[in-house]
Amino acid sequence: MIADQLIAAAITMTTPILLAAMGGLVNRQAGIVNIGLEGKMLVGAFTAVVVSSITDGWLPAVLCAALAGSLVGLLFSLVITRANANMIVAGLGLNVLIAGVLGFVLNWYFDASGTLRLPDVTLLPHVLPSTVSSIPVVGRTLENLEPLTIFAWLSVAALPFLLANTRLGLWIRVSGNAPQVARAMGLPGKNVQDFSTAFAGFFAGLGGAHLALASIGLFNEGLTAGRGFIALAAFYFGRDKPVATAMVCLLFGFLDATQIRMQTAGLPPKLIGTIPYLLVLIALCIVGWRASRKESPS
Repeated sequence: MIADQLIAAAITMTTPILLAAMGGLVNRQAGIVNIGLEGKMLVGAFTAVVVSSITDGWLPAVLCAALAGSLVGLLFSLVITRANANMIVAGLGLNVLIAGVLGFVLNWYFDASGTLRLPDVTLLPHVLPSTVSSIPVVGRTLENLEPLTIFAWLSVAALPFLLANTRLGLWIRVSGNAPQVARAMGLPGKNVQDFSTAFAGFFAGLGGAHLALASIGLFNEGLTAGRGFIALAAFYFGRDKPVATAMVCLLFGFLDATQIRMQTAGLPPKLIGTIPYLLVLIALCIVGWRASRKESPS
């Protein structure tokens, strides 16, 4: 029973990280390191709660969250590709800007401080009947499956083919890995990068919608809790490969689920909460060590 609950919680907690990581992975393939995933997830979460309350439906909320993230991603990309802003500074600035704007909107328009609770917010539906819960080990996971989790794992299966075997995938990889070749071929490199950043925003918006609508049905300024940066570490550690990145995201999901279990056992929650972020630091250190070892002369 405990194993069932742990696996189900881990899969649920993996989904928003996985969605953001898949978008950021494509964006990095096109040559842009998207530090602003966190902000786009916040926009997606906020939009999902507001639209779900207005429409009393989860699907319009999810679509609007994805579109909102995509729009923010496009604006973010234009600052980099057209105004030549530093992508790291622009990404960090975007996260701070979005957090500030959303905090202002909460206080000014909704008369709320930090947390937004609205009526008639519809949560993501479970797609399988509750009878599947009787299946050993994975029954609870299957019972809790909702559309965004299924979509996230389908994207893991589809992206390797799309990036390797389609014209758009070739354009994305060439624009990021060999921009001089892209220019020689007459490819619209900046437009490709803009598309990839909007794509990353789309997926990050979906990740934010999942955080807001999977179980809690509300928006909080700290809802993302650094998951955008964890997604960033995941696709770095996964070397921009969708399947490897997904496995890293799954590891972070299990850590998240495990730390909640450890908190219920009476261990200090703040200390336990640092575990995923400590792993992020370790992962990035390993990536840096691998890169320096590869570049050093043999």
